[in-house]
Amino acid sequence: MDHDVIRAGAAYEGGSPSVAAARDFLTSFLTRARRIGVAVSEDLVERARLVVSELVTNAVKYALGTVSLLLELRPGELAITVSDTSPALPAPRAPDAGRIGQHGLEIVQALCHDLQVTEVAGGKHIKVHLSPL
Repeated sequence: MDHDVIRAGAAYEGGSPSVAAARDFLTSFLTRARRIGVAVSEDLVERARLVVSELVTNAVKYALGTVSLLLELRPGELAITVSDTSPALPAPRAPDAGRIGQHGLEIVQALCHDLQVTEVAGGKHIKVHLSPL
């Protein structure tokens, strides 16, 4: 067991209120980490909020059923995992400033230093890693 990791998870039943609830859950998690002495920059909070918004929005939009959020904070890194019930894997698109919408994965990739997609029975996990700046 890794004693340097702080973890928390939540599950949402879909719909647009899930996005705001997931963002609020992340903010509360990072606020609690600060209270126990973990250095969490405001920049990390803002980047993580945007990443959670994008990932949960896509899960709610394209998958039916429960969307799960797992947060893991360790020294020097925040890992965010969003799980959903859709077997469809996200496909990065070429940047296009003229395209309206569908820039979520581009945003996530720009803000995170690692993105992993894992197929699982009944859906997928998307895990990203953010480093503090």
